[in-house]
Amino acid sequence: MERLRDLHNRTIRITNERWEHIETEHPELSDELEKVRETLLVPDKIVKSRTDKEAELFYRNYETTHIGHKFMCVVVKVRADDSFMITAYFTDTIKKGEVLWERT
Repeated sequence: MERLRDLHNRTIRITNERWEHIETEHPELSDELEKVRETLLVPDKIVKSRTDKEAELFYRNYETTHIGHKFMCVVVKVRADDSFMITAYFTDTIKKGEVLWERT
């Protein structure tokens, strides 16, 4: 299990089960733990999920990945006593929703 920090200095758990999920469902991220770490720590935007009130979506723009220009999205369940990563994936767009934080 990994423990990472986010922009707000919260500890974010990444369990082995969740990383195995990412490697299975999003194999393009198999070697991208450093980009996950960077997206949590230095995001471009954080959006509140419209379907899960406890989830925050961290986005970071990557001009170059092995699949082209993409945003990395890291989805984190944020609870007072525990925050953990649900999933991560590359995407072309940022989901709509309440913007919790944005780089200026």
